[in-house]
Amino acid sequence: MFPPAATAAESGQLTREGLLPAVRDLLRSLGEPGEPVPFDDGSLPVYAVGDQLVLKLYPPVYLDELTTERTMLEVLHGKLPIPTPGVVHAGTRDGWGYVVMERLPGRTLKQVWPELSTADKLALAPKIGEALSTLHSVRDPALSVLAPRDWTAFLAGQREKLVDHHRKTTLDEYWLAQLPEFVDAVDLGTPETVPLHTEVMRDHLLVTPEGEHWQLSGLFDFEPAMRGAAEYEFGAVGLFVSGGDPAFLRSLLLAYGYRPADLGPDFSRRCLAYTLLHVYSDFRWYLDVLPAPEKPTFVSLADAWWGA
Repeated sequence: MFPPAATAAESGQLTREGLLPAVRDLLRSLGEPGEPVPFDDGSLPVYAVGDQLVLKLYPPVYLDELTTERTMLEVLHGKLPIPTPGVVHAGTRDGWGYVVMERLPGRTLKQVWPELSTADKLALAPKIGEALSTLHSVRDPALSVLAPRDWTAFLAGQREKLVDHHRKTTLDEYWLAQLPEFVDAVDLGTPETVPLHTEVMRDHLLVTPEGEHWQLSGLFDFEPAMRGAAEYEFGAVGLFVSGGDPAFLRSLLLAYGYRPADLGPDFSRRCLAYTLLHVYSDFRWYLDVLPAPEKPTFVSLADAWWGA
């Protein structure tokens, strides 16, 4: 049986290797007897099952993420320019959720990024932009299960705990003091809500070589998906895909459907505001890994990381 994991602390004490007996039994019951091999990455337990399948587990404390990911995979399969995994099996056992999905080919973009030329990288940008545009245009009644129910209320809640959230990440007082004024000065408007991946990053994009070039072969990890403003998506894109490269980001956004005139300071500041309001925002870490701004202000940061 799978062990209890009703709290984040209980879940965090479990190891992927320790779950293998229950994983093997689950796979046998599903008629998938392949030997599971744990993946090292990811916040939830994930296993390769041969060359064709992947098993992802959702401990009881995170069981709601099963519905989110299963729904997104079922609705999006075959609809995006980038392949997404198809669902083979899904359900619950011993209070745990599981999805057995197709294994997509390729290596993560994070793994191959150091090997790519500037031209190779830029060639991928419009394809990512086109895929995100298609994702955000999907309309399906099944997506009504995605949270939050009220986007405006969600943002208000994030704003209310903004400083406390970032203080817990050990962001220093210099930046904490600037947070409220910057976020309150950005007009986020009342945009239509659309389905969002929310963590589009090199870690969640797969690529394969094709001749002398690289092709996108997969987008995965939909458990943090939401419904919200489309520009909430570009927080992670700017941080973890373009990484402060304005040419890459501009190419991606133009392919998405933006006009050059749309990509000014207001756009950059909205992206940064959404990043600061993001559920998993860790701004102190971003300062360590992204290019330093010209000045130590949020306005300068917006230009440095989302200036396109």
